[in-house]
Amino acid sequence: MSEVTHSTPARSRPGVLRSARERRRLLNRWLWGIGLWALALLFLAPFAWMISTSLKQSVDAYRVPMEWVPDPVQWRNYVEVLTGEHSVVPAFLNSLFVAALRVTGELVTASMAGYAFAMIRFRAREFIFLLYLATATIPAQLLLVPRFIYFQKLGLYDTLWSLILPGMFTVFGTFLMRQFFVSQPRDFAEAARIDGASEWQIFRRIYLPMAAPVLSALGILAFVWSWNDYEAPLVLISNPDVYTLPLSLTNFTDEQGQIDPGLSMAASVVSILPILIVFIFLQRRFVAAMTHSGLK
Repeated sequence: MSEVTHSTPARSRPGVLRSARERRRLLNRWLWGIGLWALALLFLAPFAWMISTSLKQSVDAYRVPMEWVPDPVQWRNYVEVLTGEHSVVPAFLNSLFVAALRVTGELVTASMAGYAFAMIRFRAREFIFLLYLATATIPAQLLLVPRFIYFQKLGLYDTLWSLILPGMFTVFGTFLMRQFFVSQPRDFAEAARIDGASEWQIFRRIYLPMAAPVLSALGILAFVWSWNDYEAPLVLISNPDVYTLPLSLTNFTDEQGQIDPGLSMAASVVSILPILIVFIFLQRRFVAAMTHSGLK
């Protein structure tokens, strides 16, 4: 007796279907990966140009077509920027001091204020919070002259404290922390109050450790804003000894507005290194914080 075998079409076999689906998924992943890498290279091109120019002589910086690989490499630009007459090291340390105190102060005040607006019930809480948010609609440029007069009368003009103190209290930081605390369960606080814990103990021992990712994200943003701040130091600082890094970069421009491209780009490379290091180490917490706080 002859056996009759019925062959299942290849398309109907589960293994084949699964294999075809996996191949399509792999192809889509490769296509997305190539596109994202191309986009990343496009965004990195200006930084590559900056690094390349920082290693060139001034004459070679204007050569057309551009040479991406300097020949010869001029490390003298970095030596001049770090140890020369217009060294950026003092300004670098000033910026680091300002950023460290501003970030620390903002994390403390924003976390406490955010917890109070989210967890503590008091009269007109929502109204006060809305009024506080409304101050964010005032352009920062309108506050420069009042700040100048205010700090001048306090004797803090031309000091780093005129940059530090305003940065310790921000609407965005308070809003971000409140959004996080609002999303947290209140059962922990109620149970702790029943056990006799004070509000400060509830905040410090229960909710503050939970807010570590959001605090990391706020710290990154606060550090970047402080490090890149040029407008406020331009108005409130006139003594070169207390220049911050953005002001110090103007030392490489002469009275006619001409710049030394090699020195300017070398100083710019030095200025972005701290931001790059901070973001590389804290980028995962930054993304997690944006998800937990409800901001997209």
